[in-house]
Amino acid sequence: MSFQKMGLIEPLLKAINDLGYKEPTSIQKRAIPLILQKKDIFATAQTGTGKTAGFALPILQRFRNVSKNEQRVVKAIILSPTRELCVQIADDIKSFSKYLDVKSALLVSGKDIVSQKKILKEGVDIIIATPGRMIEHTETGFKLDSVEIFVLDEADRMLDMGFVKEIRKLHPLLPKKHQTLLFSATFSDKVRKLSKLILTKPAFIETAKKNTTVSTINQIAYMVDTDKKAQLTSYIIGSRNFPQVLVFTKTKQSADFLVEELKKDGLKAGVLHGDKTKANRLKTLNQFRENKIKVLVATDIASRGLDIEELPYVINYELPSVPEDYVHRVGRTGRAGREGEAITLLDIYEKYDIKAIERVIGQKIEKDVVEGFEPDPTIRRKDIDEVKLKSEHKTETKRQHKRVFKSPNTKKRKTTKRG
Repeated sequence: MSFQKMGLIEPLLKAINDLGYKEPTSIQKRAIPLILQKKDIFATAQTGTGKTAGFALPILQRFRNVSKNEQRVVKAIILSPTRELCVQIADDIKSFSKYLDVKSALLVSGKDIVSQKKILKEGVDIIIATPGRMIEHTETGFKLDSVEIFVLDEADRMLDMGFVKEIRKLHPLLPKKHQTLLFSATFSDKVRKLSKLILTKPAFIETAKKNTTVSTINQIAYMVDTDKKAQLTSYIIGSRNFPQVLVFTKTKQSADFLVEELKKDGLKAGVLHGDKTKANRLKTLNQFRENKIKVLVATDIASRGLDIEELPYVINYELPSVPEDYVHRVGRTGRAGREGEAITLLDIYEKYDIKAIERVIGQKIEKDVVEGFEPDPTIRRKDIDEVKLKSEHKTETKRQHKRVFKSPNTKKRKTTKRG
């Protein structure tokens, strides 16, 4: 099915043609007609599948006609978990509405709330906001009674970041009759519970199996000793002449350490984590997008919401604490049908953690070594023995605990009243 056959109007077709869109992606084919039919939808889609266009295009088509004498009122609210992701959605909507008379507003922290209130007072059709900033505006009197479409993008991440209270506060402020669109990269119990609360007879769209990584991503893991990880990262980037690469670390300390090591090796690198100010983070992101720096080292704060066009490589310097976060990390590459490569560096302590990730994604990740960076086999054997001993000790302790406290022969003592 083409964009034309889905019934999109000429101004939208012209805009997406300017952007180089040829054929709709799977999520776009399934979501756009349903949204135009005013149905609630629950869509699970991997990052990089074009879901922003999947909800933005039908929203723009629905609310394109505004009379010059008519006061603009908010007809659609799009919530996303991070400032950076909201900015990207707002930019996409501006690109899609190039030939339409549609006005949108970006409401995120780090921007003057007074100027935002002024924009809202003048009238807008679509709001793109983080949950916290949207709540701030409603608490100072902004009404949502004209909203017809309510979108939750990256719903699983919003819940992981603790925004469930904000969503529960916003939902009752909406008109009883409105359309809700829920998009999530993963399918979790938290998301299911939320869907039952805010969706009415939704159409379910699943464009990929639970927690799978896209087929266009080549995944490989290199075994290496912990103290050689930084050196190997630099070697891989330099020897293969990566034009641009996103490197994930587990902690802020590791990110700061690694970026300094890469700089010592002559690589232009920047760092992104929670201790950096929003202004600093935005500046670093822009430098990365503009190729002023070729390596961006980041913690999982960047595993969602980053949309770097044609990002070819991702390196997992350390594995994430939560196996599902691996999906979000590697999803930064291989987007919109393009090929990408996800490289993971595994030390002895992470050899066991990778198995949990493989269970989550439902596939084995190829293991290999890089010549000159082979792990020390003595350390490996020693650590395996220690891990096994600890595991066996825990198991035996649990068995003893059960024998002592849950013995079937243990009889209850009879108690008698004295007195």
